[in-house]
Amino acid sequence: MPVTRRNWVNVPKLADYEKTFQEYFHLKREDGILQVQMHYDNGPVVWSYQMHHAICELWTTVGHDKENEVLIFTGTGDKWIALYDEGSFHEFDDKPTSDRFNVQIYDTLKIVENLIFDVDIPTITAFNGPGLHWEMGAFSDLAICTPDFVLRDDHFIMPPGHVPGDGDFMAMQALIGTKRANWVEYTGAGYNAQECVQMGFINEIVERERLLPRAWEIARKIMKSNRTARRMTHQLAVRPWQRMMIEDYKLHVMSEMYNKALERAPSGFTKIEKY
Repeated sequence: MPVTRRNWVNVPKLADYEKTFQEYFHLKREDGILQVQMHYDNGPVVWSYQMHHAICELWTTVGHDKENEVLIFTGTGDKWIALYDEGSFHEFDDKPTSDRFNVQIYDTLKIVENLIFDVDIPTITAFNGPGLHWEMGAFSDLAICTPDFVLRDDHFIMPPGHVPGDGDFMAMQALIGTKRANWVEYTGAGYNAQECVQMGFINEIVERERLLPRAWEIARKIMKSNRTARRMTHQLAVRPWQRMMIEDYKLHVMSEMYNKALERAPSGFTKIEKY
């Protein structure tokens, strides 16, 4: 038989892409388990459109690296995401349509879609405290949290009012039920960590000093199963989210951004209640 003369297309290795993403994530891998830790100058995450873009690109890169077998996703410090780069968001409020499309629609969609469709390995989120934009963690296969975690979303109550369309509301509708999700959005109320376990949003509450060791313990247990079982079980675990992405997610995102456009609504983060 003839021997092929074609080369394999190069896929970036961890040693390459950890440098690309180092401003936003600390990456480390042991025995196929990849830990992705969000940070801002080695401290708690500061949310920005630049972070939007970094995380959606990261998911695709992680998914293409077949040396990654289990994903652990977490933050830095005692908050999940509770700080905002106000300048980053306000910078795009008056930008031309094409610029706003790239960051407000494309990247917003891909933050979740790339996680759901590109990362074909078991996923564990370790919520390291309260904060916003927990939708990425909500769509993971398993989720653990610290005792001070709070399930809350300020989009609707944040002046001048924003449609909660970037994934938080949709995740709550699926995981804790429609009426509870509506209550969170319309009133700004929150559910504590214990209530989140009871409702099925969180699998386990872990003290902060044990949070990441526990995530690694779970990941190593998953790694004891064979590779085919791991990856195909994840395909079944993520299937409900994939269906929801196709049927509903674009409507959620477009509703939020159409509202911003019609109302010419600024980001308004200066008035948000701090965690």
